[in-house]
Amino acid sequence: MSTIVIVEDDIFLREELEHTFIKEGYNAVSISSFEEPEKEMLEKEPDLIVLDVNLPGKSGFELCKWLKARVSVPILILTARDGLTDELYALGLGADDFLTKPCHPKRLAARAERLLKTYRKVRNLVQAGDVAMDVDACKVIWGKKQVALPETEGKIMRLLMERYPSVVGKQEIVAALWGNGAYVDENILQVNMARLRKNLDSIGLKRLVRTVRGSGYCLEVTEL
Repeated sequence: MSTIVIVEDDIFLREELEHTFIKEGYNAVSISSFEEPEKEMLEKEPDLIVLDVNLPGKSGFELCKWLKARVSVPILILTARDGLTDELYALGLGADDFLTKPCHPKRLAARAERLLKTYRKVRNLVQAGDVAMDVDACKVIWGKKQVALPETEGKIMRLLMERYPSVVGKQEIVAALWGNGAYVDENILQVNMARLRKNLDSIGLKRLVRTVRGSGYCLEVTEL
């Protein structure tokens, strides 16, 4: 089930949008605070973001630009502004679609589904058994569960996924992360591996990463 995150400060419209998407079979959630909207949006692990422009604090334009620089998630701008200049500006920042409210629920749902289908086709995925990784979004997916990884952990996970089921040596991982010429305390790698395991454990993949004594690490995939 795709998760649609709604960023709208009008509580009545927000509830209406949630109802519209839930009725169409989506998991629809809204952010509850605009003090740290970026953090809250990403914590909800969106497959699509419906974003208003006129918001308290940062504008929808600013949030759109910030998001597009960091994650591969479709953004649908839904705003009362109906000027061509606003639409072109939003699209120039990376927004994937632009609708003026009020908008018919069926039209909104159809546009959302189109964006979700498009992104499903173009996602850069690597697979290891039943575990997948969206490389662009740095997100590990297992069944209906998924977790976004920080950059360093994401690089480690991608390397292990691409080399599955082979063992990847510690020095190879260090070189991929920090370069061949740099001296790196092995404890730094162990700390990052521990963090990676903790994140994977949050979606039930507690034993996915296996340590091969004296050699390195590999993935040990358990079928769903």
